[in-house]
Amino acid sequence: MKGFDLGFRVLARVGAARAGIFATRHGEVETPAFMPVGTRASVKGLTNAHLEAVDPEVVLANTYHLHLRPGEGLIRELGGLHAFAGWHRPILTDSGGYQVFSLGDLVAVDDGGVTVKSHLDGEPVRLGPRVATEIQEALGADIVMAFDQCCRLPATRDELSAAVERTSRWAEACLHARTRDDQAMFGIVQGGSDADLRRRSAEQVTNLPFEGFALGGLSVGEGPDALRATLSVATPLLPEKSPRYLMGVGLPLDLVDAVAVGIDLFDCVVPTRNGRRGHLFTRDGVVRIGREAFARDTGPLDVECPCEVCRTYSRAYLHHLFAVGEQTAITLGSLHNVRFLVDWVRDLRAAILSGTFSEVAAGKAARYVEGERRNAALMAEDPDGREGSRRASKGREVRRRRILGTPLEDAPGLSE
Repeated sequence: MKGFDLGFRVLARVGAARAGIFATRHGEVETPAFMPVGTRASVKGLTNAHLEAVDPEVVLANTYHLHLRPGEGLIRELGGLHAFAGWHRPILTDSGGYQVFSLGDLVAVDDGGVTVKSHLDGEPVRLGPRVATEIQEALGADIVMAFDQCCRLPATRDELSAAVERTSRWAEACLHARTRDDQAMFGIVQGGSDADLRRRSAEQVTNLPFEGFALGGLSVGEGPDALRATLSVATPLLPEKSPRYLMGVGLPLDLVDAVAVGIDLFDCVVPTRNGRRGHLFTRDGVVRIGREAFARDTGPLDVECPCEVCRTYSRAYLHHLFAVGEQTAITLGSLHNVRFLVDWVRDLRAAILSGTFSEVAAGKAARYVEGERRNAALMAEDPDGREGSRRASKGREVRRRRILGTPLEDAPGLSE
């Protein structure tokens, strides 16, 4: 069955970088765009009101996790993922392939799919192209992904080759299993950092009638140089007429590089994961807000950022929230990081439309690199400050144990 025609159009180009637009059942999507990850139908730490303020083009949800809890049947019964989550804008669901890969020893792979030991109770869960497609159809996302096999790098060439062949067979099986014509389905190209395998995978997958195409199996241990080299080889292999999606990549400099070679869509858990840890993105590099140097800093986190966090709170206040373990710290850190990366890519799109992409991208990258260089130098000069957040965490545990009467000796390091 043919899927939903996104009507993807390229509006402007600067070199290989391109600004485009496509339509889904729940609205238009302007590209390039960074898509926040809402694993369990919720972006960690954020409400829908927060997301409305961020204004992302697309939000992700995770097939594997929603299959386990609450189950796709219940979500379908309650009106589908949009109604269930109260988010009536475009949603993309991944197929569960990456989550299966991330479970490592809990997974057994065969030609028909994978058997996973649930991370919740250890019970076996069977996933494959047909089941993954059925789950995503029940969830009702606007864009769904074909089921693929992702390898952790480094991997042997035989392992990568086997994953490429399985991914291609599973891609065909996903297309045969689809029954809805109101969802777009993207095929996934694998091959690790092996250029020949990427070419083979791209040739096989792009010959299938998907509405979009993705590069999977990157940012999984290959390192930044291999990532850039693979992007330069693999991106031009994806059709010009379809959206191109780089899965699981979200660091600011990687986003600049990927937009420059023609990628349209990105996702990554890094903004919320780093936000929860107090590692906060700015145009001048990452601010590790737990460091003691920020305890008396009355300036905003990023003076150029329009988010609620930067407009309202000082670095000193954010430092305090993380130091005392206040739950608000998780929300504010995540909110800022998500808004930062959405805006970072949106700025690159605006530069493509204005014809200034080369200058803007180079300027953003140079400023970020210089900021990271300064941050590293300051941390090297002040090693104790670098441990600020860890000392705060240790202090909270000491206080908790004293209140409960639990001996400090039971936890190595607390009684020092």
